[in-house]
Amino acid sequence: MSDVVVLRALGLGDALAAVPALRALRRGVGRDRIVLAGPPEPGRLLVAAGVVDAVRATSGLSRLDVGPVGLAVNLHGRGPESHRLLRAAGAAEVVAFVPAGACGEGPTWCDDEPERDRWCRLVASRWDVPTDPDDVRLHLPGHPARARGVLIHPGAAAGARRWPVERWAVVARALTEGADVTITGTAAERPACLDVAAQAGLPRSAVTAGSTTLEQLTDDVRGATLVLSGDTGVAHLAYACGTPSVTLFGPTPPRWWGPPATGPHLALWHGTGPVDPHGDRPDPALLRITPAEVVAAARAVAA
Repeated sequence: MSDVVVLRALGLGDALAAVPALRALRRGVGRDRIVLAGPPEPGRLLVAAGVVDAVRATSGLSRLDVGPVGLAVNLHGRGPESHRLLRAAGAAEVVAFVPAGACGEGPTWCDDEPERDRWCRLVASRWDVPTDPDDVRLHLPGHPARARGVLIHPGAAAGARRWPVERWAVVARALTEGADVTITGTAAERPACLDVAAQAGLPRSAVTAGSTTLEQLTDDVRGATLVLSGDTGVAHLAYACGTPSVTLFGPTPPRWWGPPATGPHLALWHGTGPVDPHGDRPDPALLRITPAEVVAAARAVAA
C-alpha cells in the first residue's frame, strides 16, 4: 500500500466539488491511501466521510511538503504552476491536464465544462473506472444533525457573488412567517449578517456567523429544512448533505458549478454567459434576481 497525493488547495466549495472525482480515484487506486493536499477544515470533513484517508495542510500553491511519492493527481488546476509544485514535491508521476500550448500525456483542458465533470474526466483518463459527477453526498456517521429551520448564508468570497444585504433581509422577513431563520457566515461576514437580521426583524441570536466551526456548520446544514445562499461553499455543503437549497448565481452559470441533478435543489440565474467571478461589485446577472423570485423558489423547494 502506498500514498497517492491529490492537490486541491482551494476552498470549501472546491473541495466538495472534487468528491465525485475522489470517489472515482478510490476505485482506481484500490487500497492505496489517498492523501489530500489542501485546507485542513474541508480536508477533515472529507476524511470523516471516508472520501480521503488523510489531509496534508496546504494553502494555494505554496510549498508542498509531502515527501517523495510515486503518484500524484492534480485536481487543483490546469498548470503549469500546480504541475511544477507536485514535481518539486517528489512525485514520480503526475496525473494532470496538459497545459495550453504544451505537449505531453494527459487530456486537454476545456474551459466550458462543468467542474465536477472536468475532474471525473481527468481521473477516467488514467483509470478505467466508472465516474458519476452527481455523486456528491457525504455520509457522516456519528455527526448528529442539529435541528434548524431555514439557513440563509448571504456572504461570498467576492463582491461579484454577493446579493445585496437589503434583498436578503426581505427574503428572511418573508420566510419567518413559517419557519425559524438562522443567518450563517464567517467572522468577517458577521456585520453584514447582523444587518440582514436587523432589517428582517430577527434577534441577534439568529446570527451564528463567526461562531461556528465547519463541523458545526455542517451539522446545522444537515438539520436545516432549507439553505439559501449565493454561489459559494455553503451551497455545495447543502448539495453534499442533501438539504433542499436555492442557490443564486451571477458571474458564472449554474451549468459549471450548480447543484447535482439528483436532490431537491434550485439554481436561479439570469445571465447570458460567464464573466469575472472575482469582481468587487455584484454582477448584473445576480442583481436581476428579485427577492420575490427567491421567496417563491424557497417555498417551491421546501414544499
